[in-house]
Amino acid sequence: MNIDIELLKKFEDTIDIINPENGEIPIKILGFGEISVVIEIIGDPENLVYKRMPIFKNEKQVKKHEFVVKKYCDLLQNRLNINIPENDTVWFKDEKGQITFYGVQKKLIPESMGNNIIHQVSDEEIVTLVLLAMREMKKVWTLNRENENLKLGLDAQISNFAVIDYDPKNPKVTPDSKLIYVDTMTPFIRINGKEALELKLVVSSVPKILRAPLFYIFGPGIINGYYDWRTTSMDLIANFFKEQREDIIPLLIKEINNFFKEEASEFNIEPFTLEEIKKYYKLDKIIWELLQTFRRWDRFFKVKLLRKDYPFYIPNKIKR
Repeated sequence: MNIDIELLKKFEDTIDIINPENGEIPIKILGFGEISVVIEIIGDPENLVYKRMPIFKNEKQVKKHEFVVKKYCDLLQNRLNINIPENDTVWFKDEKGQITFYGVQKKLIPESMGNNIIHQVSDEEIVTLVLLAMREMKKVWTLNRENENLKLGLDAQISNFAVIDYDPKNPKVTPDSKLIYVDTMTPFIRINGKEALELKLVVSSVPKILRAPLFYIFGPGIINGYYDWRTTSMDLIANFFKEQREDIIPLLIKEINNFFKEEASEFNIEPFTLEEIKKYYKLDKIIWELLQTFRRWDRFFKVKLLRKDYPFYIPNKIKR
């Protein structure tokens, strides 16, 4: 991949992290998480997507993460035959010695992303899309079931899947459609029971005084969920609340319950209920809003009072 590192360095030097789309380098925000923001650089001839992660304190951390990302991508693509975008990683230090890591992928057309498709096609095709995602997930949990020493996890919300060769002018999803999984820069790998990802980095965007209690209260449950097929599937369903498609959730519950009964009975997955999905999403929403509140306090304290840099992007309030 032809990555313009000097352009990324210039972006870092001139970024307004509160309003990054108003900086000297024109960008568009495509997505965000607790420790990252996904952008495209407008006018980029290489047509790339960049996941910015300013969470690493030293070269040892960032080199380890880079290695684990590449291992994760290799396992998904070459061992499990899960399609992923062409990708690479790059990192560098600024003049103050601060490390910024970028996960880089070839950009897919926005209309092909799952969270956009569900607003373009029929309910029947949405069910088809979700079942295609479930079959991709089955590859991961079959590996986990058959291997005691190697476990993989996924963040399988619908926005992390896209349809290959999707035609926005003729939007459709069929049982023969092929998916591509895009969230490859947060690598969930356990080897001999040990997490390859340095988990404490996940809470590095909240105030320092709260990191340890938040990690020990919420961390294990959240991280373990990415390795549990039932929890991951529940998250897939519940995210349709966030995507403003609550109307289709009862149908998805029915179809996914049927999938586990007919196509994955060996996993003995307990059926979902609508009440359970609502309860799960309510808790997820509370945790998200709590974290954003803590992060805003931290940003105000560092930027306004201490006149220091705050490296993380915090989105405006979103409809969930």
